[in-house]
Amino acid sequence: MDQKHLEEGILQLIRKAETEIPPDVIIALKQAHSVETGAAKIQLEAMLTNVEMAKKKRCPMCQDTGILTFFVNVGTNFRETGLLKQAIEKAVIRATLEIPLRPNTVDPMTSTNHGDNLGSYLPHILWDFEPGDTVHIMTLPKGSGSENMSALGMLSPSAGLEGVKKFVVDTVKKAGGRPCPPIVVGVGIGGSADLAMNLGKRALTRPVGTHHAEKSIAHLEGELLEIINKTGIGPMGLGGKITALDVHVEVAHRHPASLPVGVVIQCWADRRASMVVHNDGSWEVR
Repeated sequence: MDQKHLEEGILQLIRKAETEIPPDVIIALKQAHSVETGAAKIQLEAMLTNVEMAKKKRCPMCQDTGILTFFVNVGTNFRETGLLKQAIEKAVIRATLEIPLRPNTVDPMTSTNHGDNLGSYLPHILWDFEPGDTVHIMTLPKGSGSENMSALGMLSPSAGLEGVKKFVVDTVKKAGGRPCPPIVVGVGIGGSADLAMNLGKRALTRPVGTHHAEKSIAHLEGELLEIINKTGIGPMGLGGKITALDVHVEVAHRHPASLPVGVVIQCWADRRASMVVHNDGSWEVR
């Protein structure tokens, strides 16, 4: 397998994520635009224009090109698993120069910016394995405006689902206009502290408008979306009917004495893209 060819594919994956909003998000933004009025409608018009210009000019749609997270599902029969991590890292370096991306990785001890979007544990790569001989990669660029509004709640199990709902809604209310709404809210329930936050971010990989396969979880998603949109925060915090485009929930089993809840907020520019890598080294960005 030609590693340079693989790097080129991952570079194109990053470029698409940074410069093109997925169709499901565009549909949701247009639906929001159709029901809003006044300042909220004007803000949504600006967002949709931004989307068109970024795609046309093939440039990042936001000056904060974010921190890159990669979700990598590796087929157990894929022959070149050992090439993937290095190919991703080299593609990130190239993307920083060629797209270009703003260098966003800073050493927390020295405040040194290395200038290439690499650093300790970055880019963040979440690995999983599945049957087959292909690799599926999704990247999720996430800026600090929305990431800073993420929150972890270690609730008492006695709080129950009502406590979970209150924590999620309170987190969104506290965030207000700072994460650049209309937002997408990823919620992880259960597991451990780190797993709950991981699930919240993983929930954001699901297309806007889709529901969880389990009916009770899908019902919770719809209930949370309705409550959040009644807050009146609105696009860019200027008031309106649509504060969130969607809420996605993922659930893990928990310890009997613990109820972790992770809330991960994504801004209106719900940037993500995916690709498949075949066993012969060919790839398609989707």
